[in-house]
Amino acid sequence: MKNIAVIGAGTMGNGIAHTFAQNGFKVQLIDISEASLKRGVETISKNLDRMVAKEKITEADKAATLENITLYTDITEGVEYASLVVEAATENVDLKLNIFKQLDEACSEDTILATNTSSISITQIAAVTSRPEQVIGMHFMNPVPIMKLVEIIRGYNTSDEVTNTIMDLSKTLGKVPTEVNDYPGFVANRILMPMINESIETLYNGVAGVSEIDTVMKLGMAHPMGPLQLADFIGLDVCLSILNVMYDGFKNPKYAPCPLLVNMVRAGKLGVKSGEGFYDYSESKKAENVAGQFLK
Repeated sequence: MKNIAVIGAGTMGNGIAHTFAQNGFKVQLIDISEASLKRGVETISKNLDRMVAKEKITEADKAATLENITLYTDITEGVEYASLVVEAATENVDLKLNIFKQLDEACSEDTILATNTSSISITQIAAVTSRPEQVIGMHFMNPVPIMKLVEIIRGYNTSDEVTNTIMDLSKTLGKVPTEVNDYPGFVANRILMPMINESIETLYNGVAGVSEIDTVMKLGMAHPMGPLQLADFIGLDVCLSILNVMYDGFKNPKYAPCPLLVNMVRAGKLGVKSGEGFYDYSESKKAENVAGQFLK
């Protein structure tokens, strides 16, 4: 397995492409937008520069990594020789189902189809293909080149052979694969998103301010970043999408998104990527300045 196709050149997609390419795989990075592909490669190059500066890799390693990545705007061309396809498009059910229908038609019959979804049912995605036993979840953590965990999610029909192949492959990337079953939110987000949502509820109910909530969780619970800062980093739209998937899947009110989160997404306050969320990122990408609407 040397040819890996990655669908989507955004934050997760370029990180996945970077990781495979740095480990010697030939990567076909696919996105419908040439501008997105350009931004994706620029991000990979900048992240490699940081690794060179920290002496974790050499300039030759950086060049070899970039040479391993080929760009495509056409799915059919991009997946032609792929042994594995990793879909990392926007967390939208209809979009993912449409992509997997295309992949099922375009890929060879022995190609494994993986999705980086953080919450959507693998079984549901697999059902639109003629190869449900070859569909699996590979939920990488952000930032992909740094974070060790990969949640490996088995759909209802995912075969043992495919699961073992992907577990072994993840280890060759220097990751720690952890097998979980196919339920909304899997493990990581089933635990993380209610915590983030409760943090937003705590702010919404006036119990404490943004920085105070984050300080309690950082210093009291030894979290590397506070839950509101983490929500901004993930993207508030992504958090909302995941909570909605879990709420729809379990029909349990504990997963219902906080009204404040819903309104912030509607207003376009999505966190780091929009320049403002719970913090203001207009002057720094670090969570140093609380957003104006939350200042006392």
